[in-house]
Amino acid sequence: MEEIVVGIDVGTTKICTLVGRVEDDKSVRILGVGIEPSDGIRKGIIVDLAAASQAITRSVKKAESTSGLEITSALVSVAGAHVASVNSRGAAAVNGNVIEQYDVDHALEQARAVAIPHDREIIHVIQRGFSVDGQDGIRNPKGMHGYRLEVETHIITASAATVDNLRQCVGAAGVEIQQFILNPLASGEVVLTDQERQMGVAVCDIGGGTTDLAIYVNGDVWHTMVLAVGGNHITQDIAHGLRLPFAQAEEVKKQQGYAVRAEVGSEEYFSIRPFGEDRPVQINRQELAHIIQERVAEIFSLTLQEIKRSGYDGLLPAGMVLTGGTSALPGIKRIAGDVLDMPVRTAQPENLQGLVDRLNSPAYSTSVGLLRWAISMQDHDLSIGRARRSKGDKRMDFGVVKKIIGRILP
Repeated sequence: MEEIVVGIDVGTTKICTLVGRVEDDKSVRILGVGIEPSDGIRKGIIVDLAAASQAITRSVKKAESTSGLEITSALVSVAGAHVASVNSRGAAAVNGNVIEQYDVDHALEQARAVAIPHDREIIHVIQRGFSVDGQDGIRNPKGMHGYRLEVETHIITASAATVDNLRQCVGAAGVEIQQFILNPLASGEVVLTDQERQMGVAVCDIGGGTTDLAIYVNGDVWHTMVLAVGGNHITQDIAHGLRLPFAQAEEVKKQQGYAVRAEVGSEEYFSIRPFGEDRPVQINRQELAHIIQERVAEIFSLTLQEIKRSGYDGLLPAGMVLTGGTSALPGIKRIAGDVLDMPVRTAQPENLQGLVDRLNSPAYSTSVGLLRWAISMQDHDLSIGRARRSKGDKRMDFGVVKKIIGRILP
């Protein structure tokens, strides 16, 4: 039976629903794509339930029509400044001297029992490493002899009310949420290499409303955070500085924007018509670059502060991988490298199959990452991202895609 996986990336600027089929080599063939402008969402948080529900429904319907499948459940991305994380340890006494899955689950449950405020909901419990009888650095303790098993975890929580609002909006589209996935974790599935994860790397997903960061050390997630600043703030600065409507400022950013003022010629101009002007005026492209550079430098300064606050700034020899729509801005990599003083590269989904015309862009790393995440959850019995044939009475549930490699508990 073919396996179908579904991901819905609910962003500040766009909603992207993807339907994919898992191939024999564990790659994904994109069968359905539904990309719609976001509505009712600011900085990753829903501010208008009706508008957000309609935008999500339009995206889901478009993906259903292109794939010929009815979407019944999906993985859904989550971001926003309401996301927080905490590290926790759990321990379990080993009954039979040989560690079994039960002992691992028991230790993880103990770690999960950390005091979480009633207005927070746990999104991920990520295991960072085990110790057996005080011996650290163990990746997989199953089958080992020992008396005491300890696990160190990274627990990601979100505002329960915000998550419930998102659940309600997706539910209005007739889709059940199987699991929420934090944006940079989904993006990391697509843009990071195994070598980078082992060495120590940060993935920075810069979207329209938020900048999402995940730090990987020794192959595992060690720190996550979300900043409520992104590409829309650059657009607002352009709109204010050049007296333009937001939509026009966004077009100027995409067509003329450059993040390094020194690399733009002082004689380069372009024409626009600002508010209150009867005819087009000439704008110096270097002036535009100055506006953009100031905000981009601020975004990376805030990111650097967070990395230093985490205490892992000395553990990132592989540097930072930029992705998300704003990372496509020309010159942004140089500013990031200057501010962060570490290696920086930009990345996007690659080696895609199927309906991929629009997906070869950093803006769709999270969307494609949701599908990759679902595939890596295959060794468990949790159904993820189901879809069924939409024509005829013969209903087949596919893609009973299963839980994560052992790295994550839902």
